[in-house]
Amino acid sequence: MRHSHILEAGQFDVNDVDGIFRTAREYSRAQRRDTTEVLCGSVLACVFYEPSTRTSASFIAAMNRLGGGVIPITQGVQYSSVSKGETLEDTIVTLGQYADAIVLRHPEIGSAARAAAVSPVPIINAGDGTGEHPTQALLDLYTIDSELGRTRGLEVCFVGDLANGRTVHSLLRLLSMYPDNRFHLVSPSSLGIEGRPLYDKVKKNIGEILHVGNSLREAKNILVRSDVVYMTRVQKERFCDPEEYRQVKDSCLLDLELLSMMKQEARVLHPLPRVNEVPTSIDGDPRAAYFRQVKSGLHVRMALLKHVMS
Repeated sequence: MRHSHILEAGQFDVNDVDGIFRTAREYSRAQRRDTTEVLCGSVLACVFYEPSTRTSASFIAAMNRLGGGVIPITQGVQYSSVSKGETLEDTIVTLGQYADAIVLRHPEIGSAARAAAVSPVPIINAGDGTGEHPTQALLDLYTIDSELGRTRGLEVCFVGDLANGRTVHSLLRLLSMYPDNRFHLVSPSSLGIEGRPLYDKVKKNIGEILHVGNSLREAKNILVRSDVVYMTRVQKERFCDPEEYRQVKDSCLLDLELLSMMKQEARVLHPLPRVNEVPTSIDGDPRAAYFRQVKSGLHVRMALLKHVMS
């Protein structure tokens, strides 16, 4: 790895990604007992200022599979010294005395960089507000590669809350490293990425931008030619005005009829959790890859921990 801290997707190059993916594939094939000594004696602190199920559980599982230990502060920092007024910086410096790396989720953009500036051990960004989520992007790209056999020459449609979707921001950065990838952006007009700094970094790869009104059917012509449809939920917690959320929450819903129009080799991804944008009725379709995506996350995070900590 070029950097001990994992803060944003833009810090990776193709060689970094290839190295992580090679190790992840080794772990996906390995017997469990073959990995349990890799990080024996190492300790990972998981510090989550926002709720998490998959990210926190997969990092804990990955560290356990590698033989290491975990300090889990994942049930809300309101039960920690943060409730007494402790700063993020003091929390990180303290935990850095106990752990060999820290996985951090925080509601503020730039919080991972703040932590890295004072941390005595590597910081792994598990989501900084509406900024980035680089480890999710790695597992998303790994899933695409595993499902479709390539990371280039792809038509990728991003759907939903693109403004607040940190997983979208990081995956756009990673996919833009590879040639001939084309991005289509489908969202309500208030939830697009136009005008954000990210837009300028990936605009050379952007094909169509469609602001839907009331239905994802308006994007039918984009969906039918996409190789990957990356669904995201409209994030209620990012809205100050409940009425504004109500107006857009049902604007990007996938259904069986739309899925039936998509290519048989296409894949539907979702970083999860889902609300109503992807119905359970499509879970059994081979194009629905989001639970296989979750499994990929374990192996990718095992590989990442090995590269960062060993």
